[in-house]
Amino acid sequence: MVPSSIKIPVPFDYVFPNGALFLGVDKLVNFDKLRDADNQARDEHGVRLWVVKVMDQDPEAGKFGRSTEVKVKIAAPHQPIPPEGIGLPGGIIVTPVEFTDMTVTPYNDSTGCKGDRNPHKCRARLAWSIRAGAMVAPGESARPTKAAA
Repeated sequence: MVPSSIKIPVPFDYVFPNGALFLGVDKLVNFDKLRDADNQARDEHGVRLWVVKVMDQDPEAGKFGRSTEVKVKIAAPHQPIPPEGIGLPGGIIVTPVEFTDMTVTPYNDSTGCKGDRNPHKCRARLAWSIRAGAMVAPGESARPTKAAA
């Protein structure tokens, strides 16, 4: 049996083959401590959790009206700071990012399941929780090196 908290390591290029653009970062709220002054969620080691929102640059990501926004969780004592952005004509700044030490955890997203109807119309789906060690500029992430034979 696979444990429900399994963290599968994956390279950045598997999750975002066409890259990702930074949209924003915010604290992950622990809703069990919503009334507390410090209601930020923490990981199993007590480190603060942050949610980095990025736009998936894969042209297939937005098909059929789906959102291209992806949330990546990062455990860090301080809020992650994005790398320098690239200025475009018209004053638009885009910030491409990469993530290091990425893991994915599968879970059952049953928010679309309406089990009380007859016949049962379940729109539950397999979803993925994405975590990373850090957010860096493209090309700065540690690439795995092949061992010499």
